[in-house]
Amino acid sequence: MFVHLTPAANAARIRRSGIRAASRGQDGARGVYCFPVLPSYTLTHQWLRELARFGGRGGLVAVQVRLADDQGVLAGHYSGRSPDASGLVPAAEAVRRIAALADPRGWEVFVPRAIRPREVHRIRAAPQVVGWRYLPDAHGRRPCTCFGCRERGGYGARRLRERLPHPLDGPAPPPRVLLSRVAAAGDPGDPAALREALHWFGMRRRGPLDRLARLAAHPDAGVREDLVWAVSRWSTPGVAEVLDGLADDPHPDVREAVETVREPE
Repeated sequence: MFVHLTPAANAARIRRSGIRAASRGQDGARGVYCFPVLPSYTLTHQWLRELARFGGRGGLVAVQVRLADDQGVLAGHYSGRSPDASGLVPAAEAVRRIAALADPRGWEVFVPRAIRPREVHRIRAAPQVVGWRYLPDAHGRRPCTCFGCRERGGYGARRLRERLPHPLDGPAPPPRVLLSRVAAAGDPGDPAALREALHWFGMRRRGPLDRLARLAAHPDAGVREDLVWAVSRWSTPGVAEVLDGLADDPHPDVREAVETVREPE
């Protein structure tokens, strides 16, 4: 018996059609992630709080799935550091391995196919406060607020960044402070001071483009390149015109930056 956690909105479809092979495993294989039903309720549902971070209308529900003992599955730690993380093993063997671990937190089982409706044993509500978040033993660690680690729009994310500012990833100073630094840099301006200000401007969604457009003619190519990265994702009117002018810049790094930001994602 295994447990698959999914948004409550999927419950009716799962009762009718089973669980789709929508997740990706090793080498791009499609399947379903789940975890064995262990004597410990907390360990069985350990992934609940982490998965709840990514949303789910109406919270998450626990789908209990019964698989044949000889069903081939992948069992391993999510970090991929476990020696058992590769190679199909029978479902019964995967349960035995995980149940024998001193600390099975972070382990998962991947079924490389869809789950059929007749394999769905039951669907039930699950408390939304069980399990770990971010990673096992994260509680008590100083959270990282760098651009790669922070959770944009998460609960308390703004207050956390203000309490523990990152030296490179902010939060950024207000626009008026940045504009005063640009003005203090002089004309055409100290490249180091301008590039630092542009670094912070690049973390904003909009900005005073009319006050920064003059930097497109700055003699330092690094300033012009950083201007591209800073304004490329702004929704401020006039960004496209600034990028059009820099697309023909004499320096190849500036032209390459414009090409990169205009590539379709």
